[in-house]
Amino acid sequence: MDRIPITPSGYEVLKKELEQLKTVERPQNIQAIEDARAHGDLSENAEFDAAKERQAFIETRIQELEYKLGNADIIDPSTIEISGKAVFGCTVVLENVDTGEEVKYQIVGPDESDIQNGKISFSSPLGKAIIGKEIGTEIKINVPGGRRSYELVDII
Repeated sequence: MDRIPITPSGYEVLKKELEQLKTVERPQNIQAIEDARAHGDLSENAEFDAAKERQAFIETRIQELEYKLGNADIIDPSTIEISGKAVFGCTVVLENVDTGEEVKYQIVGPDESDIQNGKISFSSPLGKAIIGKEIGTEIKINVPGGRRSYELVDII
């Protein structure tokens, strides 16, 4: 079994989602199935079909979350000693070499990735390129629009 690196906050988010699915959405869906069944002929009952599809989604997501939580390797960024190299959990400041624009990203696990909130997965192309690099290093990655170059300005 592969361990899945995750920050404590990311772990809590997945735990809350699992709790929501088990205590709220699963019971609501069971009720929806019962209500649809009460309408009679199931062969032409769109409500029943939709509720059964939703049930399959909920059960699959519950299994997925239980697996991820069971195999989680919780890494607290505040306990990691940053020795001048970018590592999981750290926040990096990158400067686009061409435009001079700076961006700040925290390197997190795949389930926590949220580019809009400055979180990139260590397994993404940019995350892979950053891990292990030192301040002042130029990082080149291929993106859909071509090739981009960044300089690693700071590690927080």
